[in-house]
Amino acid sequence: MTTSEFATVLAWHDALDAKDIDTLLQLSTEDIDIGDAQGATQGLTALREWAQAFPTSVSVGKTYVHGGVVVVEQTFGDGGSSASAFRVVDDKVASVFRHDDLPSALAATDLTEDDLVS
Repeated sequence: MTTSEFATVLAWHDALDAKDIDTLLQLSTEDIDIGDAQGATQGLTALREWAQAFPTSVSVGKTYVHGGVVVVEQTFGDGGSSASAFRVVDDKVASVFRHDDLPSALAATDLTEDDLVS
């Protein structure tokens, strides 16, 4: 694990939660991929639109890191939860894919409990 991958994803979440769109964009690659089970989109314009429409606050729970991939458990202000898988390249988020739950995100990325950040 590198501290920068972990720190990048935490800062990305902080910016999303604070609706600090400029910082969110600075922490992301120009061609960022954003997706979930319903589909995917790409680029900073798409990220801006997605973040502006994001309906609730988000907090980070368990975090797993290995080889540029970061999986975080997420809890939302409306009581919902999910997990997202991030790929970090050169201290920027290159992709984020939202999964229904933590086991799904871990399975999709081949991360395990051995990759849990304590």
